[in-house]
Amino acid sequence: MSGLLGYLGLFVRLVKFEHSIFALPFAYSGAFIARGGIPGFRTMLWITLAMVGARSLAMALNRLIDAGIDALNPRTSGRELPAGRLSRVEVWAFCVASLAVLLVAVFNLPRVTWYLWPIPVAAFVIYPFTKRWTWLCHLFLGASIGLGPVGAWVAVTGSVTWQPFLLGAAAAIWIAGFDIIYACMDVDFDRDRGIHSIPADFGVGAGLWTTRLHHLLSVLLLLGVGAAADRHAMFFAGVAVCAGLLFYENWVVRTRDLSKVGLAFMTMNGIISMVFWAFTTADVLLFP
Repeated sequence: MSGLLGYLGLFVRLVKFEHSIFALPFAYSGAFIARGGIPGFRTMLWITLAMVGARSLAMALNRLIDAGIDALNPRTSGRELPAGRLSRVEVWAFCVASLAVLLVAVFNLPRVTWYLWPIPVAAFVIYPFTKRWTWLCHLFLGASIGLGPVGAWVAVTGSVTWQPFLLGAAAAIWIAGFDIIYACMDVDFDRDRGIHSIPADFGVGAGLWTTRLHHLLSVLLLLGVGAAADRHAMFFAGVAVCAGLLFYENWVVRTRDLSKVGLAFMTMNGIISMVFWAFTTADVLLFP
């Protein structure tokens, strides 16, 4: 049993399951805002499974496509694929299983989602290659994850309208911003290997300023979400708290002290996503 749990743990670490705290709360928030309350258990179950399947597929594909780069980078050479703890065949099998979970979930949601699932899957395949071509890779990553709250919104309403794309854009730009901070750790390696990112192409200082602009725009878009969905004071209070937390996140790395990237990337962004979800939940419960 311990051997099986250890083996399963390799896949949990492969996809950085703990990073689900970034995307899943935004998806739930999209579903709650779309309903103006909390959707039924069955809907939330299939949305959750769709998100887990999609995110697991995205991360596993990223690890497969970037395995050669990861093996050369001292920071990432210990990951499961380059370290040989998992084989490519095993990870491909995991991708197939993740896609199967996504498809089963999607086909238990409204019919419109049956036709839309190839869009995020295509984004998952394209994103890992973008860092080889352009410093806009951060926005590609954000967009691929930002489709989560859009999909959850559509899964609740059964139709595609413009409002969920505000929330998707807010999540996408927020994620792109902290991905720029994360890329600061690999500037020298990326430059040596021709990998593109804003810090590698334009410098760490430019990267940090770009992150600040991304996060400001993300806050403005969240305010737009509240206005478009006719939300109430609790929602806007949550946006204000998130804005303060984003200010602190950017303040932490303002001096280019990359030793604090872990705090800015993992801790603060996990808190921000949970805070936004908590205030959104309170808003839809108090003002359905």
